[in-house]
Amino acid sequence: MKRELAAMLLVGATAAACGGGGSGTGGRDGMAGMGMGSSSGPAASIEQLAAKTGCTLTGRRSSDQLRQGACRTAKGRYTLVGFDSDKDRDAWLDEARPWGGSYLVGTRWVAVGTPETLQALRADVGGTVMTGAEHAH
Repeated sequence: MKRELAAMLLVGATAAACGGGGSGTGGRDGMAGMGMGSSSGPAASIEQLAAKTGCTLTGRRSSDQLRQGACRTAKGRYTLVGFDSDKDRDAWLDEARPWGGSYLVGTRWVAVGTPETLQALRADVGGTVMTGAEHAH
């Protein structure tokens, strides 16, 4: 799984780099409960998330534990990443956060983009916005 996460992390890191630095929109509260079996709403596939945000997925990639696709809408550019479990999502976030960036985190999924784009998406799909580097261990 680590090898697959590392390969997929490159796309997440690229999307995070395109999104610029975090503005702290998630704060410590954004991390509260993440990784302890908590969830932010019902699970959704990246296709369902894309439909809710008005996006047609491009650049799709998948592995055994995750699926991802890129989106570009009037709300901005973002990457959707879907996982088989919250445990897989949390492992991915642990690898991605040191790269910085901003994340919208839901049950078995993550969206990566600018804080502004993620706040706009949050109205459509829910989740918790957090920034990466400030929370890395």
